Amino acid sequence: MILIADGGSTKCDWVVVSFDGKEIKKMESEGLHPRFVNSEIVRNALINMKELMELSSQIKFVFFYGAGCSSDALNNIIKRPLNEIFVNAQIKVDHDLKGAALSAYFGKPALICILGTGSNVCYFDGSNLKKETPSLGWILGDEGSGVYLGKKLLHSFFTDKMPKYLSLAFKERYNLSIEDVLENVYQKPKANSYIATFNRFIAEHKREPFILNLVYESFKAFFENQVLIFAEAKSVEINFIGSIAHYYEDIIKTVASEYHVSVGEIVKKPIDNLVKYHLIYILPNLRK
Repeated sequence: MILIADGGSTKCDWVVVSFDGKEIKKMESEGLHPRFVNSEIVRNALINMKELMELSSQIKFVFFYGAGCSSDALNNIIKRPLNEIFVNAQIKVDHDLKGAALSAYFGKPALICILGTGSNVCYFDGSNLKKETPSLGWILGDEGSGVYLGKKLLHSFFTDKMPKYLSLAFKERYNLSIEDVLENVYQKPKANSYIATFNRFIAEHKREPFILNLVYESFKAFFENQVLIFAEAKSVEINFIGSIAHYYEDIIKTVASEYHVSVGEIVKKPIDNLVKYHLIYILPNLRK
């Protein structure tokens, strides 16, 4: 059996497939970003997936593509507990951008954009992956992402920039004090995921002029800082992955048209396409 995982900051999707391509089990765990969790948390998340543990000795290959898996040191935070639990398996841990590239590749070169809790962009031609700038994370970068939008929303609420009717709706829904937010951001783990949860409010009110402009300006920042810096931006399609790209597809396309770039595919959950890629391109080589 083969285990394939797509790990984000907020959640991680896991799929077990057999060597004949049959899906055995699909599961979900908490997000396992190695900058925000340690190996013990990863180990516990695995152990808590009881159905996965029942199959652990039968799994021969593990492919984990995770947010934050960008160096050997960070990758090892994920890899150590995987090695401990899947004792009969070969383990490969790689960046979620590589997983995104594989799952959003449709036979021709494209820019691949992640828009989920965080954001990232690469150029992928089917073999080679190229980045133009390093990921600056949710504090310094991640334009257009869930955490970026959440920060903008919280800032507008607490600085009284939000229209009164929206502010009242926000207060009624969350009943938040500034102390609540600062505690969650500065004293508790996974602050980025916490901030990104406020996208539910944004998505529900995205047709309100104030919210529409907030989202529009956030995607302009994303295109200007992460997309247009690629020389290929205006000559290839731009494919998107992630829940934020899915929820705000129409606004993304509006911004893209203003910059004269072409949006291709938008994939909400990359795990299904990632499994397909492995079945077509990776699995045949594993059978040899």
